[in-house]
Amino acid sequence: MKTVQSFCILFVLQLCLLDSGRTGKVLVWPMDFSHWINLQVILEELHLRGHEITLLVPSQSLVIDRTKIPYHVEILQVSVTEETFIEELNTMLYEEIFELPKLSWWEVQIELANLDKKFLLTSKRVCDSAITNKELLSRLQAAKFDVCIADPLSFCGELVSELLNIPFIYTFRFFSGNVIERLCAGLPMPSSYVPGVTSRLTDKMTFIQRLENWLLYTVSDIIYSYYVFPEWDEYYSKVLGKPTTLCETMGKADMWLFRSYWDFEFPQPYLPNTEFVGGLHCKPAKPLPKELEEFVQSSGEDGVVVFTLGSMIKNLSEEKSNMIASALAQIPQKVLWRYTGKKPETLGANTRLYEWIPQNDLLGHPKTRAFITHCGTNGIYEAIYHGIPMVGIPLFGDQHDNVARMKAKGAAVAVDLQRLTSADLLNALKAVINNPSLCAGLPMPSSYVPGVTSRLTDNMTFIQRLENWLLYTVSDMIYSYYVFPEWDEYYSKVLGKPTTLCEIMGKADMWLFRSYWDFEFPQPYLPNTEFVGGLHCKPAKPLPKEFEEFVQSSGKDG
Repeated sequence: MKTVQSFCILFVLQLCLLDSGRTGKVLVWPMDFSHWINLQVILEELHLRGHEITLLVPSQSLVIDRTKIPYHVEILQVSVTEETFIEELNTMLYEEIFELPKLSWWEVQIELANLDKKFLLTSKRVCDSAITNKELLSRLQAAKFDVCIADPLSFCGELVSELLNIPFIYTFRFFSGNVIERLCAGLPMPSSYVPGVTSRLTDKMTFIQRLENWLLYTVSDIIYSYYVFPEWDEYYSKVLGKPTTLCETMGKADMWLFRSYWDFEFPQPYLPNTEFVGGLHCKPAKPLPKELEEFVQSSGEDGVVVFTLGSMIKNLSEEKSNMIASALAQIPQKVLWRYTGKKPETLGANTRLYEWIPQNDLLGHPKTRAFITHCGTNGIYEAIYHGIPMVGIPLFGDQHDNVARMKAKGAAVAVDLQRLTSADLLNALKAVINNPSLCAGLPMPSSYVPGVTSRLTDNMTFIQRLENWLLYTVSDMIYSYYVFPEWDEYYSKVLGKPTTLCEIMGKADMWLFRSYWDFEFPQPYLPNTEFVGGLHCKPAKPLPKEFEEFVQSSGKDG
């Protein structure tokens, strides 16, 4: 996580140094809900360093409280009320949570595209309010912004940037089937080992699962390229007065800040203008309010369980809430449950209901034993930050994929809300409380990462892949059984305990590889590795007189 925080600081410094240390002007096209929490961290740091920030906030915004923001805010008046917007969101959420699970795989892909299309209509209303407001555009043009920070899930930030002729940066989590990541950002995501969002798969796939993952990418590309995006291609072309596409415009982003990180994701290739910045909002826990602290302390050595399904899910059906409450009543831990629905009849004496809880502060409390979560990215990162195992109850969006990742890394147990029984929840809680664990690894697949001395590229024939695999295998055997053993013995003798050269090297806090992505082929990497090739490079100095005369004598030929 320190690496993430360091990047945030470096990112801010880069903006600070754009022009000999002058402060810059930043335009922001934000996204509501949990997206805003992450963006807010970056904006707060920019604000502290003296940058001028202007926020374009739609009048229907539910989370962004413009009265408490210390930045200049421009309100985008939209044609619907906040109540209508909430009703639209609730309808879409109900369909995704309760109706999609009843459909076949093919029907799910089509219905997800329909839901995305409905959601993007809300973005279009906001976009219309911005680009048709000539007075607003004139003010923004006159302000001479240096950069725009946008969320590509809320289309239009890039369009406004194009109209103002300013560079833009994205802060982003995901898009269905990773369509935007692959088609617009150009991120290489081979279906053979990079599971797509909504696939619910891990990087350890069977042949059938790889086929399913390939099918997800292919079907998603077709649906969005020919059904969802064309109306936006036409819209952007009309506004800009020239033929263009949504993806072409998005592809001009100078940087993509993905709200994820390697303690969460599986290894995958990435590009020089992408950075993984998940967990920027994480911070040490603050003391709890007196009432909460007393309840937590009353748990004794058993500790407490924190339970919340996020800000978008306020309540459950009476049957589900009673079933969950029944399971919670059977554990020795005290439970703090964020829930605003009708009080369950089976609620135990160990469980208290709250309209709101200080989630991060509770997860950071020494008495917290487990976290029951809907698997939103922000909550997962807070649990990772504080080292709390999770019981995942995914509901919509990327949440099913999030819990698949946490399961694969040994940090969570998943249960299905639709089929959930009291016994399922009880057993899941017992599993994470009694057996919390985490795991990790650093693969360099021989199928696409050419080994040093192989003289190969990442575009290998089958025979070359076999040759590359053989290089890795033979090298491992020679060094493990012929070169390293004497060093293992030497290190063991010096330290006075059995050890190995690799075990000692593996304790390095960071590996700085003297290479970079303009030189290397794409490959997976881990949080404690950075590629720093070219640090020695600097502008040329004047040549010595004799050299300069000889160079100049070459004329135009050089």
